Amino acid sequence: MADVNRGNRPLSPHLSIYRPQWTSGTSIFTRITGNALIVAALLIVWWFIAAATGPEAFARADGFITSWFGDLVMFLSVAAIWYHTLAGIRHLIWDSGHMLEVDKSETFGQAMVLAAVLLTIFTVIVL
Repeated sequence: MADVNRGNRPLSPHLSIYRPQWTSGTSIFTRITGNALIVAALLIVWWFIAAATGPEAFARADGFITSWFGDLVMFLSVAAIWYHTLAGIRHLIWDSGHMLEVDKSETFGQAMVLAAVLLTIFTVIVL
């Protein structure tokens, strides 16, 4: 059936008038870290397969993962794991019906980012 009121409907807010919020930023970053963790997992799987394949393949994979770029990828992977885990906990809290008010949600997003940074630093220092 044709929509006869097509021109009378209100438009949704455009990005030019939308104010970014902590909750939207953390949600976007959660998606980014989830995809980045897939890439890191593939690198680790490559390392294990190379170890099972032979010494030459393992030396190549190990050389890459233990290089400065590999160390950077692994450091960022630790940060992504902490961030993604804390974001998952935040969503579980939201699913239980708690911390849904805007001010509490924004504060919780800021605390989540801070906790992820501190836990990443702690993990790197300990390991």
